[in-house]
Amino acid sequence: MVTFIVAAIVGAGVGILSGLLGIGGGTVMVPLFRLAFGMEPIVATATSLFTIVPTSISGMWKHHVNKTSLPRVGIVCGIAGACLSPVGVWAAHVSPGWAIMGAAACVVIYSSYTMLRKALKAPKRGAAASRRKDASAKNDSVPVEVPAIKLTPKCVAKVTFIGIIAGFMSGYVGVGGGFIMVPLFVAMLGIPMRLASGTSLTAVCILAIPGVVEQAVLGNIDYVVGIAMMVGSIPGAVVGANLVKRVPERELRFIFAGFLFVAAIFLVLNEAGIL
Repeated sequence: MVTFIVAAIVGAGVGILSGLLGIGGGTVMVPLFRLAFGMEPIVATATSLFTIVPTSISGMWKHHVNKTSLPRVGIVCGIAGACLSPVGVWAAHVSPGWAIMGAAACVVIYSSYTMLRKALKAPKRGAAASRRKDASAKNDSVPVEVPAIKLTPKCVAKVTFIGIIAGFMSGYVGVGGGFIMVPLFVAMLGIPMRLASGTSLTAVCILAIPGVVEQAVLGNIDYVVGIAMMVGSIPGAVVGANLVKRVPERELRFIFAGFLFVAAIFLVLNEAGIL
């Protein structure tokens, strides 16, 4: 019972951060499951993947309502990723624990770097407010027309490539794959960042499911902790989304980037037997 309560509280924190920053929870949950809950590497990644699915469905629905996603692109990407997600799970099942956690540490460090880079580029709170005021005065606040993305054979090939990479990493490391999909959507397809996040969540909902089913068949999921995390993360994500306009995003990104970096270092030290 104590474990359930603690996991639910932790899940709420993960959900709030997810809603505030638009990130997947896997980069937080994997190190937490391994370090705080003492799970075996394969169980940590499996439970993380199990928790990600309902959380991403909730986020996907919100993005769909807000029209901040491209569903067809997400579906194609998700289907491609779903084909490789079980392969990633199989690779994790036959890999030594240190290899799984090493890959997870690399993912977490990359996410930390991405978060820090965004924080450094983001304007300070006063400057951001001034820019919004100037934009309003110039009538520049009219929403920009969303570029049309046609699923031509070339576009489908690019989306499939993105999905394959994200699907394998999702199954292997136990993350949603958004840390790969979002930057690739922006770079390869020219999708605006505000649409890339929502599109990524659509893909995650699809590509993660086969991996979760396989992990369940293999008996690697800790359902008590996973369900407890869901109980906290789903409403936490809603709270986080509502706090976006009130919390200084730049400072929060700095703090979160530091947290991820420290978590990655602890993962490495733990697997090396130093901790």
